[in-house]
Amino acid sequence: MTNTALITGATGGLGNEFVKLFAANGNNLVLVGRNAKKLAKLKRKVENDYLIKAETIAVDFSEETAAEQIYEQVKKLGIQIDYLINNAGLGGQGSFIERTMEQDVSMMNVNMLVPTKLMKLFIPDFVKQGSGKILNVSSSAALIPGPLQAEYYATKAYVTSLSNAIAYEVKDTGVTITTLMPGAIDTGFAQAGGLTETKMFANGASPVAVANAGYKAMLAGKLNVFAGLSPVQRPFVGLMPLMPKKAIMGFVANQQSNPS
Repeated sequence: MTNTALITGATGGLGNEFVKLFAANGNNLVLVGRNAKKLAKLKRKVENDYLIKAETIAVDFSEETAAEQIYEQVKKLGIQIDYLINNAGLGGQGSFIERTMEQDVSMMNVNMLVPTKLMKLFIPDFVKQGSGKILNVSSSAALIPGPLQAEYYATKAYVTSLSNAIAYEVKDTGVTITTLMPGAIDTGFAQAGGLTETKMFANGASPVAVANAGYKAMLAGKLNVFAGLSPVQRPFVGLMPLMPKKAIMGFVANQQSNPS
């Protein structure tokens, strides 16, 4: 029986790499994103290149009912989802008082509300069928506070904490939840968030390598996986939560600046 993966943010850099990975391994796909034309083009490409079946669901992730729309459409299509990839994410630079309420609410909807609701909707189905794997794309930013990206760092801390707790709750059901915690990635995410000129994204990691790490960790049922960290960043990952908060926040704020 062929498995089916639902991938949010499917047309973006990291999402597109997940699409290719799952398709190359013979999985059917449900491609989810905002742009219907891009989704249709991606559907045609993966079906032609990999000889698998793909469906598309176009939805605005900033809407409060986005997750319900996705779930209802899957049910209408009569598809059993085996892998849920919560990849869609929204970033954005700027101080808390400068950013608009609309920007922050949209970020919280995309980064927290939608993946939470999708898990709430799909996990009971996974438990009932006795199998299912979830990959939630968080960030290494989840470990620390992030001045000038305060909301983003906080949303990723939420995703990681929630994912880990639910993973424990369902540990005896055949369902696994893996959290992918990458460093800066060289994708359209940085451009959309106004981060392309910052020190943090000066040497972004390959989305291919990050997607591969997440995919393998999900199949193995691992809890967390770090990927795309530079040789300088790797030793600090375990130490960050133990270091003085003011020093860490100063470092993070500096990384938001233009390298020139």
